Amino acid sequence: MSNSLENLKENIPLAELKKRHPTVNGIIIVVAIILFWRGVWGLIDLYLFPNSPTFSHLLSIALGALILYLDDFSIKDLRR
Repeated sequence: MSNSLENLKENIPLAELKKRHPTVNGIIIVVAIILFWRGVWGLIDLYLFPNSPTFSHLLSIALGALILYLDDFSIKDLRR
């Protein structure tokens, strides 16, 4: 499978797209991120307390906050 992905990547002129149309490339990246998180969100809805959506949402918030706290997350970490 890895080989077929490499072939696909080589056949699509991504470097040329990035240089000639940076806005289109940015839109593609944004759509890819949204699709990724839609999939993650859907799996969480299916498997994390599917019969209790309120508890599932609260637990997701708590787990996310705990992970950010344990990682010592700071907004300044988002800067380059």
